[in-house]
Amino acid sequence: MTKDALQTAPNVSDRPDPAHIMQVGMGFWMSKALLSAVELELFTRLGADALTGEELGDRLELHPRGIGDFFDLLVALGLLERDGDGAGSRYRNTAETATFLDKRSPAYIGGILEMCNARLYRFWADLTEALQTGKPQNEIKHTGKPMFDELYSDPARLEQFMNAMAGISVGNFQLLAEEFDFSSYNTLCDIGGATGQLCMVVAERYPGLGCTSFDLPVVEPIAKKAIDAAGLSDRVATAAGDFFADPFPPADVITMGLVLHDWNLDRKMELIRGAYDALSEGGAFIVIENLIDDARRENAFGLAMSLNMLIEFGDAFDFSGADFTRWCTEVGFRDVEVMPLAGPASAAIAYK
Repeated sequence: MTKDALQTAPNVSDRPDPAHIMQVGMGFWMSKALLSAVELELFTRLGADALTGEELGDRLELHPRGIGDFFDLLVALGLLERDGDGAGSRYRNTAETATFLDKRSPAYIGGILEMCNARLYRFWADLTEALQTGKPQNEIKHTGKPMFDELYSDPARLEQFMNAMAGISVGNFQLLAEEFDFSSYNTLCDIGGATGQLCMVVAERYPGLGCTSFDLPVVEPIAKKAIDAAGLSDRVATAAGDFFADPFPPADVITMGLVLHDWNLDRKMELIRGAYDALSEGGAFIVIENLIDDARRENAFGLAMSLNMLIEFGDAFDFSGADFTRWCTEVGFRDVEVMPLAGPASAAIAYK
């Protein structure tokens, strides 16, 4: 080969690499490995122990064929640690799985993964149909009943769902309580408050703030039980109502955690107007969502969540901070800011 040919030969590093395409395209393999581990309660049943593959397989009642591949894949994914190599090596929880995926931990977030495994994993198989039709692909496709109707008809299932949502929200609520100054306000009402978790987190940090969790009558007993268990019933109240049919309880601060994205634009605007009307002058309307970045290039989780709203509801969608600012300005709010929280989540704050 001549010198000129060597100078013009393509650099191997400049060639297109299919690795990223394959990683994304086969990503469901990795996802299902984690979801199955959560379903098997692997991280909970492993606990603080260090077990060989055979011991852990016996504890989980697994067939020998998959034991080595399954546990070692979780090691490769950073979801288990392994001491040593070969049959005598021992598997342990990582600091993260011990904190977030052991059911004995107060920071357990596995509830949402349990729901993903039981429901969403199968519904997402029909994403192509959702994209072609714009129609939901969840329970309504099979039973004719909307998701929330199915959910609210079974109190035990409803409480499981509420606890799952609480698990993924608590970190963001704690950050909000730390980063937003509630000291100049006297009252807070959390709309769609579920278990009352946001109110409890804020009330613990601001004892002088009167907090009310507002949700449907079927949800109120679940919130009362959680608030009583936390010893906060003297500082956090509950109120029952339908936020599309009843006025919001008046407050200095109105919050909504993962509520707005469940609805189409008309319904979103109803909720924003309801918050504006319920707020005192100078009050703040705070929504906690996986806000999509304004350029729609970076928050892949927020964009995927918006597709999940298509799967669940058809016309519901997630949104950006710029979208929220435009809607709130139209209603009459004077100023809007965005406060980053944990991971892909942010708080969008509109001031009356």
